[in-house]
Amino acid sequence: MKRSNWQELIWAAVITILAAFWPMLANGYWLGIGVDVMMYVALATSWVLFSGPTHYISLASAAFFGVGGFIVGTGMSDYGTSFWSMLALSAVVGAILAALIGLATLRLSGVYFVIFTLGLAEMIRNLVSWVQNNFLGSRGLYVLTDFSDEHLFWMLLVTSCSIYLVGWIISRSRLGFAMRIIGGNETVARHVGINTSMAKVILFTTTGLFGAIVGAIIAPRWSYIEPNQVFSPQLSFFVVIMALLGGSGRLWGPVVGVIPFLLIWNWVDANFPNQSILVLGLAFLLIVYALPNGFVGRIEDLHNKMKRHS
Repeated sequence: MKRSNWQELIWAAVITILAAFWPMLANGYWLGIGVDVMMYVALATSWVLFSGPTHYISLASAAFFGVGGFIVGTGMSDYGTSFWSMLALSAVVGAILAALIGLATLRLSGVYFVIFTLGLAEMIRNLVSWVQNNFLGSRGLYVLTDFSDEHLFWMLLVTSCSIYLVGWIISRSRLGFAMRIIGGNETVARHVGINTSMAKVILFTTTGLFGAIVGAIIAPRWSYIEPNQVFSPQLSFFVVIMALLGGSGRLWGPVVGVIPFLLIWNWVDANFPNQSILVLGLAFLLIVYALPNGFVGRIEDLHNKMKRHS
């Protein structure tokens, strides 16, 4: 294995160890920011697992996230089951849902895939709302645990590390090689004998599994959850913006995009709440016109130019 591959993994381990001390150094507002950062790092990294190599823009993150949150909420609020059993069930249901979506969208690409995944999240949100209003008699669920923000931070950190490790292994496997060919030209991939349908379903299933786990972990933080909260389309757009801003060409790219965007967003939302949607629009424009390959891509371009001139 190349030395650079091991260096990347070692750097990831060092950053993880340093991040683990954050709850001991911060409290209150900054600890809450840390939990938000870890949540979006996990979601954006899982998004990059599939969308990075294939260039398929998925807006289904809110669907998987919401399913995980509502499974935990339903199990604990209505049936008194343990958080950990519901967390495991969330992962299974998220994976199954993603597999079904993958099978249903094999022939879709480009803008059609984007529209389908966004519509899917909205359909699930409305379906959950309809079931609750008509059969359960309430719109929300109580999720009461003894978990503090420190516990949630560490659980999300472990989840993020697991996602990164899975992605690191996949990127160096035959599946990862196949996904990169699919991203370059899917027709060519089929002609050289790659089962593109199976490869896409497997990787999309992984994304759904981790998205549901993140939603399940975050549910206790809110104590009371409802469909508009956990199935929010804004979450899906946040994940895409953060991943693209950092750079979806590298598995660690989302970390570079999550932290600055989240800090700017929180500042704008606190001081200029009526302009928050404008920030989303400007973020998209910035990525498309100024940073098409994200911060990581720009840094690599500058590094390559320096090497050529040296």
